[in-house]
Amino acid sequence: MTEIDDKTRTELEAAAFRRLVGHLRERADVQNIDLMNLAGFCRNCLSRWYREAAEGQGVALSDPEAREIVYGMPYKEWQARHQREATAEQKAAFAAANPGH
Repeated sequence: MTEIDDKTRTELEAAAFRRLVGHLRERADVQNIDLMNLAGFCRNCLSRWYREAAEGQGVALSDPEAREIVYGMPYKEWQARHQREATAEQKAAFAAANPGH
């Protein structure tokens, strides 16, 4: 396996994160419930992980601020533009895959 120093690894991880966030912004047609059902995480999870990482570094970041970083706009605006009501099938798949969530 290729040796990668810590600085380069961090830069590569940051680049991959930015690309993932960009991809999720471009694919607003993919609903969060679909992401949860298929991958077990969604944009909200990603923003929470970002906030938790910031807190770990002593950076105070609110949930709305972290969500805006991931969504590229305020969360309420993204919801109004892109979020659809989940279908009965989506809700059932979520309940089966995430009991107690």
